[in-house]
Amino acid sequence: MAAQVLALLREVSRLEAPLEELRALHSVLQAVPLSELREQVAEMHLGPLFSLFNQNHREQTALCISILERLLQAVEPVQVAQNLQIDLQRGLTHPDDSVKILTLSQVGRIVENSDAVAEILNNSELLKQIIYCIGVENLSVAKAAIKSLSRISLTQAGLEALFESNLLDDLKSVMKTSDVVRYRVYELIVEISSVSPESLNYCTTSGLVTQLLRELTGEDVLVRATCIEMVTSLAYTHHGRQYLAQEGVIEQISNIIVGADSDPFSSFYLPGFVKFFGNLAAMDSPQQICERYPVFVEKVFEMTESQDPTMIGVAVDTIGILGSNVEGKQVLQKTGTRFEHLLMRIGHQAKNASTELKIRCLDAVSSLLYLSPEQQTDDLLRMTESWFSSLSRNPLELFRGISNQPFPELHCAALKVFTAIANQPWAQKLMFHSPGFVEYVVDRSVEHDKASKDAKYELVKALANSKTIAEIFGNPNYLRLRTYLSEGPYYVKPISTTAVEGAE
Repeated sequence: MAAQVLALLREVSRLEAPLEELRALHSVLQAVPLSELREQVAEMHLGPLFSLFNQNHREQTALCISILERLLQAVEPVQVAQNLQIDLQRGLTHPDDSVKILTLSQVGRIVENSDAVAEILNNSELLKQIIYCIGVENLSVAKAAIKSLSRISLTQAGLEALFESNLLDDLKSVMKTSDVVRYRVYELIVEISSVSPESLNYCTTSGLVTQLLRELTGEDVLVRATCIEMVTSLAYTHHGRQYLAQEGVIEQISNIIVGADSDPFSSFYLPGFVKFFGNLAAMDSPQQICERYPVFVEKVFEMTESQDPTMIGVAVDTIGILGSNVEGKQVLQKTGTRFEHLLMRIGHQAKNASTELKIRCLDAVSSLLYLSPEQQTDDLLRMTESWFSSLSRNPLELFRGISNQPFPELHCAALKVFTAIANQPWAQKLMFHSPGFVEYVVDRSVEHDKASKDAKYELVKALANSKTIAEIFGNPNYLRLRTYLSEGPYYVKPISTTAVEGAE
């Protein structure tokens, strides 16, 4: 079979329009194991297949792509890099996007291999063509190019190749294509900057990070909204946050939030700016961030009172992020009755808002109320119990009612709330004394889809593994939970059949 492939390849390279031979080669390849092809790699000459892309013939191009996809799997990345660089360059400039995608998939293999990537770092023409692929209309092509360049930049040699040569000018040149392409380049720069302080240094020296930050704090509200997402990504790293603080960017973002009240267009960028601080607080010290930038907390509380579901959603998400650790919970607790009122609003939205906003409210409630066993001091348990009771007149029934609605996402989100409080004694007492609640927990007939069965199992697991559950629920109920746990999430009770004498 492999010999037949080689014969057809030779035939294809000899002819100018080898359509029939390509069809035959395509057909034969489907039956040849990859191991056989690998044995014949040395004798394969794939260059002619790349040159056939230049023919203005759709079927021929499609056949060549399919054949090369198969054959190149048998070729090691180092060999691709050594023998097919000129062909890869041609592929990246081909007008057909599917050819570019095939070529970039091979570039992707090369950059994942440390020996292979060294082969292409000195080929500035190939790297230049990868950069220009960021500027094409097809998003798949652009994303593949960004991914490859990001991977190249993981090494010192790669950083030098991109930022200490004419390729930096090419990167700046491709940015001028359009706003969309400029943001793609910023996306690449942020990805590279996030790797290490050294990578960030190369990117800042290039001037591109400064340009991004200038646009973030500029007057164009739509540009601000796009840029804040990228700056938030940079802030996920410690060195990124340090840089933003040193450059005064965090202070500037805070000042823009202060001025948002007098800006009729602030709704475009405000959600992103508030999310930025929410993530910052979660990653650093919630107390320090909230004390240093009080406008952030003020704005979050204000947004929960908004009539705009987008603003409410962002505020609720941010409260959930902020309250995901003990320090954040304590910051929120210090706001006193304001936070109790905010919880009441979240409870109201969880009952009456759109399905999407209900789910976001339930997720935030889960985050706020969860305490790990080692965090369960008397003070914190009193706090979560007080917060729970602030959500509604009868919060347990509120969430149980939501969990009975015929929407799997809502059902799972409500179960997640019960799971968050399941290991806290006050919640276990509430559950035990709520009529029918224990039966509801161990009833498998309620859940019909996998996600719901998994969510119910997590609730049972949280209850069964709690040290206080046997005492509060009583031994018989504790044993029911242990049985459910040992049977697993997808257990189906066998239906017993009784044989009747004389029945047909």
